[in-house]
Amino acid sequence: MISEHTKEAIERVKSQVGDRLLEIDGIRKEFPGVVALDDVRFSLRKGTVHALMGENGAGKSTLMKIIAGIYSPDRGTIRLRGEEVTLHGPLDALERGIAMIHQELALMPFMTVAENIWIRREPLNRFGLVDHLQMARQTQELFDRLNIRIDPLSEVRFLTVAQRQMVEIAKAVSYESDVLIMDEPTSALTETEVDHLFRIIRDLKARGIGIVYITHKMNELFEIADEFSVFRDGHYVGTHASEDVNRDDIIRMMVGREITEMFPKEEAQITDIVMGVDHLTLDGVFHDISFDLRKGEILGLAGLVGSGRSNVAEALFGVTPATSGKIRIDGEEVIIGSPADAMKHGMAFLTEDRKETGCFLPLSILENMQIAMLQDNNVRIGFVDQGTVSRLCDEMREALRVKTPNMEERIENLSGGNQQKVLIARWLLTKPRILILDEPTRGIDVGAKAEIHRLISRLAAQGVAVIMISSELPEILGMSDRILVMHEGHMTGIIDRQEADQVKIMELAAR
Repeated sequence: MISEHTKEAIERVKSQVGDRLLEIDGIRKEFPGVVALDDVRFSLRKGTVHALMGENGAGKSTLMKIIAGIYSPDRGTIRLRGEEVTLHGPLDALERGIAMIHQELALMPFMTVAENIWIRREPLNRFGLVDHLQMARQTQELFDRLNIRIDPLSEVRFLTVAQRQMVEIAKAVSYESDVLIMDEPTSALTETEVDHLFRIIRDLKARGIGIVYITHKMNELFEIADEFSVFRDGHYVGTHASEDVNRDDIIRMMVGREITEMFPKEEAQITDIVMGVDHLTLDGVFHDISFDLRKGEILGLAGLVGSGRSNVAEALFGVTPATSGKIRIDGEEVIIGSPADAMKHGMAFLTEDRKETGCFLPLSILENMQIAMLQDNNVRIGFVDQGTVSRLCDEMREALRVKTPNMEERIENLSGGNQQKVLIARWLLTKPRILILDEPTRGIDVGAKAEIHRLISRLAAQGVAVIMISSELPEILGMSDRILVMHEGHMTGIIDRQEADQVKIMELAAR
């Protein structure tokens, strides 16, 4: 006998199968040194909001970029309205009714709202010229449907972030898309603006549009999503109706890993305070950050997308100086208005994106490694003491086991792990007392990660004070003596190593 509960479940599954707009099965995607997605599945029903949850690096955005035609999968199938499809680019996806609103908005600031929405689809008059009045009318009709109050003739550069978000949504709807992907759509919105966005989403649901909603915010999940799927380390974990779980269930699914020997932590003697930070603030970005950093300590900075971790690091190093607050070095207040000021105080900073802000890709390994040490002690009568500099760089290359035929090899020809070692070597050659590492092992293979972890531990044991930012919770937990957690520009707590676990950090990071 089949129970009534089981019968209801079967009927619900049957009804959902016919409603499926999108089905993903067995998707795999590799990048050099990284498996971003492995045997992933996902489905979206019409008239629903399906939230996609997971830590940074779980593979959510990669899958969405595959669905939007930006990336091609290495393996697996995509079915759209029951038909297997191969997407040949973002335009192909748009023409098939799939639109994506990216976390980083991509509107053209010096064009009007109407021009941004209808670009490549502008209405023409009988002379074959763009009919701007008709385009403005079409935009206004679209805005009226969505209850958006923005002048179609305004230039985008004069709009707020929230207004730009609404324009992006309207643009996606204008394609008559029935699959709409939203990647962190509320990361820069106020509570009132979020309420407006949710009203638009509910209206789109009522029209039968299926929405994939990527977010780290638990409160949003339960307010707007009908169901959710969790990804972890590029793998599919599970899918549940929102009504069947609570916040703690989701956190356990997101972080369900144990710390392993991948993240060894050598013991170091933690002594005097090297740096003190008091009420550091960068207006509109982060607020009231205070902590002490000690010699031999590894202080982890944890938080989700938009939490402000990297912004704090950049303010400490003078890339974007803070607007208020104090920084103390060895107990004395200092002004750090530029990276040069920071370096004079014994600081070094490994940036988050090695290709964009770290490596000088066309230059050699030697040139990349030596650039931060070309200071007075390596200059004689206005000329670089190249012999000494080259010798020191080569010794560092051997110490860090950078795999390269020679020091004249262009850095762009190295693997990600070896590029990262070169950048770490660059800063170690300055003999820093305070080392700030932003995502030091992002996008590199497991073997290179282990080497970098050992190096960080060894530096701490030698008395270097380390601030380490990472989106990987096991890395933060495995390497840190204390963990400072941030959420939306605010510090939500500092946890000692002995008390820290993944659930506690996620609770602080997702407040």
